[in-house]
Amino acid sequence: MADELDKAVVAKAYARWAPVYDFVFGAVFERGRKASVAAAERTGGRILEVGVGTGLSLPDYASSNRLVGIDLSTPMLRKAKARVAERRLDNVDGLAVMDAQHLAFGDGAFDVVVAQYVITAVPNPEATLDEFVRVIRPGGEIVLVNHLGAESGLRALCEISLAPLGRRLGWRPEFRWQRLAQWASRHGGVRLVERRPMPPLGHFSLIRFVRTIALAPA
Repeated sequence: MADELDKAVVAKAYARWAPVYDFVFGAVFERGRKASVAAAERTGGRILEVGVGTGLSLPDYASSNRLVGIDLSTPMLRKAKARVAERRLDNVDGLAVMDAQHLAFGDGAFDVVVAQYVITAVPNPEATLDEFVRVIRPGGEIVLVNHLGAESGLRALCEISLAPLGRRLGWRPEFRWQRLAQWASRHGGVRLVERRPMPPLGHFSLIRFVRTIALAPA
């Protein structure tokens, strides 16, 4: 698709963000992080956090959950590993550099996949979501928190005009809800269970999908 991001550009962008990420985005995205953790813990169990970044949300999970975190950015993961060691987070089973579109986990390996501020920053959102479905068990959930572009009006025009800059920074400001809805409709194996606005300014959303069926054998 013409608006896809380049993986190398995204990796470079987040390598630049790594030293200042917690300071710049920690407080701004705190409500969304905590809401996604709370949503994930309604199911609980084995949780994969995609785009774990510097590991800001890892201390918020209950110790009864088993956590695995992945990220495309080695510098971001370096900070996450330091946080795990400093906070003695014994429920974190592993942190690894990995492409969200090609997850190195077996089918149904997790109860929940959490992706905070990720789906607009991957080269192929639909293929990435397909991978999320693959690695959760039937009845498991995908929990997303993300900025969603406006459907119309001045904000939509601003987001479209900012799209070229956004790609250089590693994300799509104009990504709209309709793209997720179309993916879910085509997939057939997921069902939307929640969509609600989140701060700041309600321009972000918490979105939950449940995997409804087992995948057919290959």
